[in-house]
Amino acid sequence: MKFELQYVNDSNGTTQAVQMPLTEWEKVLAKLKKYEQALKIKSDLKEAFEQVDILRKSKSKKQTLTDFLNKLS
Repeated sequence: MKFELQYVNDSNGTTQAVQMPLTEWEKVLAKLKKYEQALKIKSDLKEAFEQVDILRKSKSKKQTLTDFLNKLS
């Protein structure tokens, strides 16, 4: 992704903002959304594997998937 950026400076020359073409900004937002979704999935999977590990180590009776699904109906 290569495009021209424009910098907006104040009277002291300090950069205050960056401007970019709107079409490029929309592409950046779309990529950001995909990265956020991937991060959420990764986080959810990590939590799920941690819970599975805890269940495997526990000595209590485990509920089967079939039992769980039957309770939903």
